Order: sequence, then C-alpha cells, then structure tokens
Amino acid sequence: MPPNNFPDSIIDTLSIDCLIFGFKDGELDILLVKHAEGISKDRWALPGGWIQYNESIDDAANRLLHSLTGVSNIYLEQLRAFGHVDRYPANRVITIAYYALVNADNYSLNPGFTASDVQWFKIHDIPKLPYDHNEILYFGYMHLKQKVMNEPIGFNLLPKKFTLHQLQQLYEAILETSLDKPNFRRKLLNMNLLKPCNEKQEDVSHRAAQLYRFDKKMYDKLREKGFIFEL
Repeated sequence: MPPNNFPDSIIDTLSIDCLIFGFKDGELDILLVKHAEGISKDRWALPGGWIQYNESIDDAANRLLHSLTGVSNIYLEQLRAFGHVDRYPANRVITIAYYALVNADNYSLNPGFTASDVQWFKIHDIPKLPYDHNEILYFGYMHLKQKVMNEPIGFNLLPKKFTLHQLQQLYEAILETSLDKPNFRRKLLNMNLLKPCNEKQEDVSHRAAQLYRFDKKMYDKLREKGFIFEL
C-alpha cells in the first residue's frame, strides 16, 4: 500500500526521463541538465527523476521537467519504458521516457531542484550521459525520424510563421539528408497544410521570403480520413 501519511514519498524503482527536442540555426538540439548531486553529480543527463506515490506518471513528467529546467506547459508524449536489469547501478529501476518537440526560442531555461545547469546541445555533440541515457536518446531520435516521415510533427519546432526554406532545413536536420528543393516544396504545398501569411521576412540581408503557417485544422481533418504524410 502507498504510504498515505507521506504523500511526497517517492517510488525509488520507477523514474521518468524526458527527451525535449528543439531546433535552432538549422540544427536539431536536445535539452540536457547537469546533475548537482548523487552518483552522477556534475554529469549531463536527460531531465528526469523519481515518481511520487501521489501523482500520475504524466504529472510526474511535467513536474520534473519544470522543476529541473523551467520549461512548462508543453505536451509530453510517452515514448516507451526502459528496463535493462543493470541500467541503474544502485538498484533495479525502470524508467518511462517522454518526448516533446518545442521551439526553443519560446522557453527560458532555469535550472533547479537537483540540476545545477541546463542547456541545449546539438544532437551530434552530446557528451557521454549516465546510465542508459544515450540509448534512450538514440531510440527517441530514431522514433522522431520515423514519425516525421508519416506526419508533420516537426512544425512544433518552428516559429508560428516560417519560410519554406526553414521548413526544409528542419526536415533535412531530422532526417540527416538533403532534399530536392522543388520536389519538397511542391509536395508540401499540394497537401494544403500550409497557409500563406501574406507577409514576408523582415530585417534579413537576403531577398525576403514568403511566410507560411501550419494549418492544424486541415491536418486534423486529413488524419481522420487516414492521411499519410510522405516526403
């Protein structure tokens, strides 16, 4: 039975780890925290920690992310559980991984709780992480690659108004490949998922490009009909 007299007691065999992907300067980022205490002190890791007896796993994921990084009010989707017998050195611990795609410019980072620092790292410039965090990150990245080929989830990583060039840069960064510019743009525009803002970029040194926004209502309608997003 849960210790009702101690509502903040933790379940020390079950944890949460969060994969928060961002996009900046044409490259994919991942949010990491530096541990301030414990067996992984001074090492960079995925934001996470123990689940409390009095909260759901979804609530735990949001609480831990906010208390460690300052990031809040985002939709965290459950990825999968990781439970290798020796993934945690002290005792048997199963972790539930969550992930989210965010526009990094929309969030201020503020380390707290058991974190001494929090930073965005380029996806290909990740230090050796503790436990099985590198494995979790790799699995999440492969999942993102697969999913972005079937539905336009990557729009969450962009500003509300973006150019077709920015959109192509995003897909190229996630998929790690070059995409044919005319073909990519034709497919995206033919899907009617982009709505022109009737605006152009401002304060740029090159020719100002047309701005677009993602039409989520159209996307939801297409998904109801069994829509598949193919590049």
